[in-house]
Amino acid sequence: MLDMAGLRADTPGCENHVFLDSAGSSLPPRAVVDATIAHLRREAEIGGYRAANERIDDLYAVKTAIGELINADPAALALSDSASRSWSDFFYSVPLAPGDRILISGAEYGSNAIAALQRSRQTGAVVEAIPSDSSGQLDLDALSAMMDERVKLVSLVHVPTNGGLVNPVAEATRIAHRSGALVLLDACQSAGQLPLDVAALNVDALSATGRKWLRGPRGTGFLYVRPELALSLEPGRLDQHSAEWTAPDDYVLSPDAGRFEFWEYSVAARLGLGAAVRYLLDLGPAAVYAAIAERAEYLRKALAEIPGVDVRDRGIQHAGIVSFTLDGLEPVRVRDRLAAESITVTVSHRSSTLLDMSARELNSVVRASPHCFVSFADLDRFAGAVRALG
Repeated sequence: MLDMAGLRADTPGCENHVFLDSAGSSLPPRAVVDATIAHLRREAEIGGYRAANERIDDLYAVKTAIGELINADPAALALSDSASRSWSDFFYSVPLAPGDRILISGAEYGSNAIAALQRSRQTGAVVEAIPSDSSGQLDLDALSAMMDERVKLVSLVHVPTNGGLVNPVAEATRIAHRSGALVLLDACQSAGQLPLDVAALNVDALSATGRKWLRGPRGTGFLYVRPELALSLEPGRLDQHSAEWTAPDDYVLSPDAGRFEFWEYSVAARLGLGAAVRYLLDLGPAAVYAAIAERAEYLRKALAEIPGVDVRDRGIQHAGIVSFTLDGLEPVRVRDRLAAESITVTVSHRSSTLLDMSARELNSVVRASPHCFVSFADLDRFAGAVRALG
């Protein structure tokens, strides 16, 4: 059981405010804010280089904490400024040639799809979408039928940005690997709210952000790369951290996932990310995940009982995102009118998940994403406000 009083005391932003946007950018706990601000103050006292040198062990501990959370060797992790950066750095390092195939999910995120289309134009590779099944999740039979030796990479989205389904990643990865394809998992919406075990999922790479369910600072993210694979890939951009200049005409790459990192970064933000992951580990990830799932399911049931509301979540297994529409009121208007009552939700637009939203003839949906610090009284207040809008 989680200590709700302690959780809410650690999260001053939830006082007199119903916060339901942890799928966007969550409210960080005090430990994260304190760690970030304290380092900025230290930089102001002695300068950034000395301040960073004082925290070398703590900076390494950021990877140790993430590794503990997702069952990865710290050397298999690269830290970055976002999930998009991490995803792209890996994706652009995979060699592609004319006739190669890239498979993307039916619920692919817009940034990932744009990158795939750009590489298609650059290399002559072909981008194809994996259909969704009748439940809305990835169609495993269709994926199996699509696989051949020309498929070089399969992009999987663990939890779509526009709804609460969970895709069957482990099963899809097994299918992709039978044909020799690499699997890149977008865990942007699952890290911090669902169990992630890279060994059990057996993915080749995984990208995630710090600002969402992990409750870290904006401008943080990480990439996991299967260790033996990392040694065979060369990122498209290098610096004196990702490689060493060894001769006038030569350089040597970092011997691990560090080759996907750059030397310059926000030390304060990175320490904040470490504090966020450690906060989750100290709470007990299983208890946090269960609390998020319980709140999301409570919200789905409450919304389904409101006249004029359509809950838009699909899938067999659900996650912490709850999407819905309200008859006669555009999602942006719903968001703005709720904000006037100190209730924070956001809107997911068609362009973010073009394939899925177009197939369902949706232009946008309201997205509510309750974290473990949200009380059931908050959820009731939210449901009452939505009912009043109708």
